[in-house]
Amino acid sequence: MRRLVIENAHVATVSGDEHPGGHIVVEGDRITSVGPGPAPETGTDGAERIDGTGCLATPGLVNSHHHLYQWASQGMAVGGTLFEWLTTLYKPWSKMDAEVVAGAATAGLGWLAKSGCTTSTDHHYLFPKGRGDLFAAEIEAARELGVRFHPCRGSMDRGESQGGLPPDEVVEDLDTILAETEAAIDRYHDPSPGSLLRVAVAPCSPFSVTRDLLVESARLARDKGVRLHTHLAETLDEEEHTREQFGMTPAEYMDSIGWLGPDVWLAHCVHLHDTDVKRLAETRTGTAHCPSSNARLGAGIARVSHLLEAGAAVGLGVDGAASAELVPLAGELRQAIYMQRARYGPTALDARQALEMATLGGARCLGREDEIGALAPGRLADIALWRVDGFRAAVDDPVVALAFGPTPPLERLLVGGRTIVDGDTLVTVPQDEAGRRGADAHRRLMRLAEEVL
Repeated sequence: MRRLVIENAHVATVSGDEHPGGHIVVEGDRITSVGPGPAPETGTDGAERIDGTGCLATPGLVNSHHHLYQWASQGMAVGGTLFEWLTTLYKPWSKMDAEVVAGAATAGLGWLAKSGCTTSTDHHYLFPKGRGDLFAAEIEAARELGVRFHPCRGSMDRGESQGGLPPDEVVEDLDTILAETEAAIDRYHDPSPGSLLRVAVAPCSPFSVTRDLLVESARLARDKGVRLHTHLAETLDEEEHTREQFGMTPAEYMDSIGWLGPDVWLAHCVHLHDTDVKRLAETRTGTAHCPSSNARLGAGIARVSHLLEAGAAVGLGVDGAASAELVPLAGELRQAIYMQRARYGPTALDARQALEMATLGGARCLGREDEIGALAPGRLADIALWRVDGFRAAVDDPVVALAFGPTPPLERLLVGGRTIVDGDTLVTVPQDEAGRRGADAHRRLMRLAEEVL
């Protein structure tokens, strides 16, 4: 059993007290002791010891929304709204294969790990026919990197001919979606304590799926005991579309078909009405806040402060790299703080609230708040150790140094006690190789797209 001791770090537990000059003891994949001062001598013989002087220890960050395949299509449609951006990129995306997804997922997850992320979701909703097993490709990438992974089997069944946004050639039929989603759950979902792999059911959005798909997906997920995820209320265009199609706001529509609840988390939720905010809190529905992507697409600023005040679960996400190029998850703490303050004033969101969203908030969205998102005995040893010395030492509060400044160097990242990043370098997959795989995925996707455009 691996034993590891971190000492002399500023320990931000998130769920309780902070310990300047504190310690964390890890045995196997679990934390056994957290507190002030040196670690207890009992049970630490033969342990690897890490001197955390000049470092901030936090729970590993939880990325609550992503599209890993989009690593291969960064830097495109840079001046479009969400709908314009989507209609531009659906064509190249429709030609991706398992090799593209594998390379993009390796680079995307490696980049997340380097920004302190120990657990990531992924919302993959395009499955071009005859292009290999795309879902398996990203799962294998996560296994190779050693991160905790919550892939969401996404879907679209409402193309242009049915009043939806995506072209007909990139959607699937209802029976195929339900069969493939059930098969993915049966093959991959691991509900056991400490699991590294859990699957969610994730129709893409109200403007790209039918009511039948939403209803049947919810039934399937609840029969299987897995979680539900989708996009919601990302843009005003979406609200106009949903009102025209269904006579309701996006949140009202989802509520009307049983899609709010403690087993659901929704991406974006930028354009919510007061009644929507209240209803999300009442139903304990989670929200994945993606501030950089919302800004890049000109979608707006989500009402995160109001959701938190209402008691709703809110996590942070980087969203797909094609709408938030090279965004580190740790950088979304600052982006979230600044955008809330730009809209609601300088007390709207503070450093510790942002850190909680990035850790325990994301864990709540995934239904894992008892295992990850906080540093406490019995929790999984998913730990980020940040260097806040050097230039950052001019900031007395290390949590402020993390949340308000540029992303600090990552001294160590542990997932279940296993080292994933050491000395700010990815070690499970060679860092340069991970970057190369992502670049190769981009070049391959562009070649595949040119063959048919």
